[in-house]
Amino acid sequence: MAPRILLARHGQTEWSLLGRHTGRTDIPLLEEGRRGAKLLGERLHRGPWQGLPGTEVRTSPLVRASETCALAGFGDRAEPWDALMEWDYGAYEGLTPPQIKERQPDWFIWRDGVPGGETLAQLSDRADGIVEWARSADRDVLVFAHGHILRSIGARWLGEDVSFAARIRLDPTSLSVLGWAYDAPAIERWNDTGHLEQ
Repeated sequence: MAPRILLARHGQTEWSLLGRHTGRTDIPLLEEGRRGAKLLGERLHRGPWQGLPGTEVRTSPLVRASETCALAGFGDRAEPWDALMEWDYGAYEGLTPPQIKERQPDWFIWRDGVPGGETLAQLSDRADGIVEWARSADRDVLVFAHGHILRSIGARWLGEDVSFAARIRLDPTSLSVLGWAYDAPAIERWNDTGHLEQ
């Protein structure tokens, strides 16, 4: 079996709801986010997933991801991993895109990056390390993390430049699966929030 990586984005927070760039600030889930995490867990414990036996689980140590992981029923199996933390937004931490564009009118994060934070090259290298780990053994992996790092993993899984992540958005508490088609890296499922529509 070729390994797959299942990506779970954390549930809704106050800052994600407001569109504020939330990198390393440890923001808790809203009640809506907790409910979504439980629904995601219920989905992953039914068919066809059946609780993902044999799947290795890792989570960002930031509370919004680790709490999503725990509420989804995988906390006892998950290993915290700093590599899964969100992009370090530096001077743009906590700001919304309109606030940033007041300073830099033509700003585009996937081209221009952020001042005083993690560079696009550093983000890409970190995503490459996660992809390499996911492909390193004959088992699937499940990770709980954040929108921009997960989008970066998606881009790099496909062999695309990290800037490709701009084209593959992710909603809170979404489920995505990266796998294979014709022996090439492929997207099996992306930004799936069907479990939230109950």
